[in-house]
Amino acid sequence: GFSYGDYLRTGAIAARGHIMPAIAKAADKGVRILGICNGFQILCEAGLLPGVLMRNAGLKFVCKEVKLEVANADTDFTRKYKRGEVWRCPVAHGDGNYFTDPETLKRLEGEGRVGLRYAEGTNPNGSLNDIAGILNERGNVFGMMPHPENMIEPMNGATDGRALFESVLEAVA
Repeated sequence: GFSYGDYLRTGAIAARGHIMPAIAKAADKGVRILGICNGFQILCEAGLLPGVLMRNAGLKFVCKEVKLEVANADTDFTRKYKRGEVWRCPVAHGDGNYFTDPETLKRLEGEGRVGLRYAEGTNPNGSLNDIAGILNERGNVFGMMPHPENMIEPMNGATDGRALFESVLEAVA
């Protein structure tokens, strides 16, 4: 859920919380960290991932199913998918428009640090290059806006998001 009501900027107050130095230290040691939705926003605000998450391009809260394409399947978060695989995933956010400067964007793309993209014209927020999820330089911190946790069991209607969590579990086993 949203931290501290997000009255300043999404994730800005939480990024300065007492737990964040411990999270940054764990990331420096190679611990895998996954930030989904508000978690992604917090990771960016804390400087653990580059860029910012801004208001959606349409300035409205979006809650719907989108399609994601695996841009990099060679990560601890996506290896149970195939590169180019498209899967369904819900989104629910008002501040999911990923933005960064041109140099950082070029570096993210060139280094294979874009893990997921919105596919087939389903970008719900205006994110640069249809980016839905990115990695840090080391590859152990991953942030994404969509909610794969809402599609991990058949009774939820689909299991498309399950492979993301299976990827992480396999990496830490």
